[in-house]
Amino acid sequence: MTVDISKYPNLQKALTPPQLRQIPQEQLGFVCKELRQYLLSSVSKSSGHFASGLGTVELTVALHYVYNTPYDRLIWDVGHQAYPHKIITGRADQIHSIRQKDGLHPFPWREESEYDTLSVGHSSTSISAALGMAVGAQAEHKANPSQESRKVCAVIGDGAMTAGMAFEAMNHAGDIKPDMLVVLNDNDMSISENVGALNSHMAKLLSGSLYTTLREGSKKLLSGIPPIKELAGRAEEHLKGMVVPSTIFEELGFNYIGPIDGHDINGLVNTLRNMRNLSGPQFLHIITKKGKGYEPAEQDPIKYHAVPKFDPALTSLPSSKNSKPTYSKIFGQWLCDMASQDPKLMAVTPAMREGSGMVEFSKQFPEQYFDTAIAEQHAVTFAAGLACEGFNPIVAIYSSFLQRAYDQLIHDVAIMNLPVLFAIDRAGIVGADGPTHQGTFDLSFLRCVPNLVIMAPSDENECRQMLYTGHKLNKPSAVRYPRGVGRGIEAQQTMLELEIGKANVITETKQDDLVILNFGTFLAEAEIAAKALNASVVDMRFVKPMDLALLDKVAAQYKTIVTIEDNAIAGGAGSGVNEYLNAKRFNNSVLNIGLPDQFIKHGTQEEIYQELMLDAKGLQQQIETFLAIS
Repeated sequence: MTVDISKYPNLQKALTPPQLRQIPQEQLGFVCKELRQYLLSSVSKSSGHFASGLGTVELTVALHYVYNTPYDRLIWDVGHQAYPHKIITGRADQIHSIRQKDGLHPFPWREESEYDTLSVGHSSTSISAALGMAVGAQAEHKANPSQESRKVCAVIGDGAMTAGMAFEAMNHAGDIKPDMLVVLNDNDMSISENVGALNSHMAKLLSGSLYTTLREGSKKLLSGIPPIKELAGRAEEHLKGMVVPSTIFEELGFNYIGPIDGHDINGLVNTLRNMRNLSGPQFLHIITKKGKGYEPAEQDPIKYHAVPKFDPALTSLPSSKNSKPTYSKIFGQWLCDMASQDPKLMAVTPAMREGSGMVEFSKQFPEQYFDTAIAEQHAVTFAAGLACEGFNPIVAIYSSFLQRAYDQLIHDVAIMNLPVLFAIDRAGIVGADGPTHQGTFDLSFLRCVPNLVIMAPSDENECRQMLYTGHKLNKPSAVRYPRGVGRGIEAQQTMLELEIGKANVITETKQDDLVILNFGTFLAEAEIAAKALNASVVDMRFVKPMDLALLDKVAAQYKTIVTIEDNAIAGGAGSGVNEYLNAKRFNNSVLNIGLPDQFIKHGTQEEIYQELMLDAKGLQQQIETFLAIS
C-alpha cells in the first residue's frame, strides 16, 4: 500500500538529490521531519528494517546535500539504515514494495539504482570498498586532471565497527592515504547491543560531559595568554586521547573529527561541507539514536530493528499468529536444557542473540554465554580455543554468516578435530532479505571438509536430537536448520544420541521404480509428492557421513533415485549421492532437486519455493518430467 506523498510537501520537493540540493539549508529540518514520518508510515504498512533508518534521516539528507551523488560515491555499510537513502534517490513511490517479491531490494543494490554504489548485506565491507573507489578516483583524476575529482564517503554503523575487516581497511587506508571520508554512525547498537572494549570506550561519550567541560573551560581561561596557548592545545589533545576514541583512529592514519550530534542537520551539513575537500583519510564520528522520532523504537530498538506490518498508534508490535515454535526457539530451549546438565557447555554467537534464539540462555547462563560482536572469524577460533581447554563450545550462527568464517572452521576446528558444534540457523531459503542472506551454500562448502559430521533435521524433534548428538560427539559437527517454524512435531524432552550416518526409511512401497531421498525440512513436501507418484521415501538425516549401506540397498532395488535438499544442487547432498553411486558403478537414473545455480532473489519463502518448483506440486512435476525423458 503506497503512502500519499502529497501529504509531505517539503519531502515532495526533495525526492532526488538534485532536487534536494535546490532547497535552502535552513529548510532541511522540515525535509528531515517529513522524511522520518514518511518512513514510519511506509514501513508500518509494508514491513521491513525500521529503527536503523529512523536514526539516519539527518545524516542521509546531509550527505546527499553536500556530496554530488551519484558522481561522488556514497557507500552504506550493511544497508539496514539505507531506507531514507532509497526514498530521496527516486524510489519513494516504490518503498512500500521493499523486501517483497519483485519489489525494492532490502539493501542498497547496484542493479536497482545508480545511487547504490555497492550491493551489500553483510556488515563491515564499506570502508574496504570505499578505499578501492577512492584509489580508483585518484587514478581517474590523474589521467584527467581537468575533470572534477570524485569524492568518496563510507557510512559504517549498527555495530559494524566491531568487525576486524573495518580495521583492516582503515589500516590500509592510513598507509596509502587517499582522499576519503568514513562516517561512524554511533548508535550503540547492532541488532543486539554492541559489545567489546572499543564500543565500551565509545559509549562513555554519551556521559562524557567532563571532556567537553574541561576543554571549553580551559580554552576560555587560557585564550588570552599566548605563551600558554600552545601548551593548552597539547593538553587538550592528551585529554581528548584519554576520553574519546580519536587516538586509535588517528594512529591508523585518519584525521578524527567528533563526536558531533547526528540529529543536528545544520551541524552535519556544515561539518561535512568542511570535511569534503580535506586531503587524506578523514573520520567523522556522529552520535545518533536508533529509532529516533518514534518512541517505541527508541525504547526498544532491538524489537523494532525489523518489523512486520504494524499500527504506529499502538505501543507494541503484533504478535505472531503461528503457534508452532521456530527452529531458533527449538535450539534456544535445547541450549538451556543442555547447559543445565553440562557446566562445560559454552555458547558463542557473533551478535545474533535474538535471531538465534539465545535470549533466555543468556539470562539463565550468563557465564556460559559469549557474544563476540560482528566477528564471525573470531567467534569460530574463540570456540576452538575453548575446545582446546576441554570445554564444549557451540557456535550459533546463520548459514550465510558462516561463509565469513570458512577458513577458521577448516584450519582452527576441523584440522585439529576439535569438538565444536555449529548450530547453523537460516539454512536454505531465508526469504525477504534476498541473495546476501539466503543460506544456500552451507552443505556444499561444508561437505568437502574432513572430520566434520553434518546433520539436516526434517522436523523439530530431529533437530533437538541432532543437536544433542553433535554435542556428545567429541568431534566437529554441524546441524543446519531453516528460518521459521517447523512442521508442528513435538520435540521430545528426553535427549537421545542418534546413530551416526543412519537414515530413516519413512515409506516403502511395493514398487521398485522410484525412491526419494530427502535431506532436511522438505520431508513433508516429499511425502506428498511420493504419495502421488507411488514412490518410497527415505529421510537421510546425515549429509556426512551418509548411510552407505542404505544407498547400496536403494541403488540395487530402485531404477530411479531422486534427491531433495534446500541447498544449491552444485556440490550439495545430492552430489554426495552421485559421487558414491558413480564410485560403486551403479547405473541408476538420478535426479537432484534443490536450488539452481543462481543467486536467489528476495520474496517470501513460500513464493520462492513455488517459483523454484520446490513445493509438493513442483516436486511432483519435476519428477514426472524427469521420468518421462529417462
